[in-house]
Amino acid sequence: MRVRDIMSHPVLAVPESTTVKEAADLLSRRGFTAMPVVDEQERIIGIVTEADLLREQFPRDPRYRTPEDDAREAPPKKVGEVMTAPPVVCSSTMDVAQLAEMMVREHRRCVPIVDDDRLVGIVTRRDLLRVLRRTDREIAADLRRHLAMLGGPGRYTVSVREGEAIVIDQFDDPQDRHIAQVVAEAVPGVTRAKVISAPHWPRPQ
Repeated sequence: MRVRDIMSHPVLAVPESTTVKEAADLLSRRGFTAMPVVDEQERIIGIVTEADLLREQFPRDPRYRTPEDDAREAPPKKVGEVMTAPPVVCSSTMDVAQLAEMMVREHRRCVPIVDDDRLVGIVTRRDLLRVLRRTDREIAADLRRHLAMLGGPGRYTVSVREGEAIVIDQFDDPQDRHIAQVVAEAVPGVTRAKVISAPHWPRPQ
């Protein structure tokens, strides 16, 4: 399964001239935790998160102020002043398993997806969870549709249990079996796929 199969697009992105208040409003209204920041050519130059926007925006209670607080400059006003840069990005052809491992290991909530310096999507933890929550019935229906485009209706029999797919091919062609397995493993929600030729499938005695 590739990143392009699960990424969200189009992407809500903002220029670095966006104010902190405007960015906070966008994140709050859309229910997002972060947004890519782009330049005039729509190339990604950073990412702004909820934590970035909160930094230094709340004055300390006067009763607890220190001389250091009084000497502090005014809080940042623009996204370009608070964004995280350079951003960590990946391509749409990356394996979802690799991306998921990286996001967990590095505690990342989202990763922008870039192809040829162009922002094409974004993957969030919610996108990954959406794949995990697909039912076996939904996965099987999606897999049957993809296989029907590959070999025509009726050629493949599909069953899915807890994300593991078994595909039975009416014909006995090793190359076709390999292609069918690649197709099956690209379907969101499939954790493992096995393709078997009907002549080799064990039948009841």
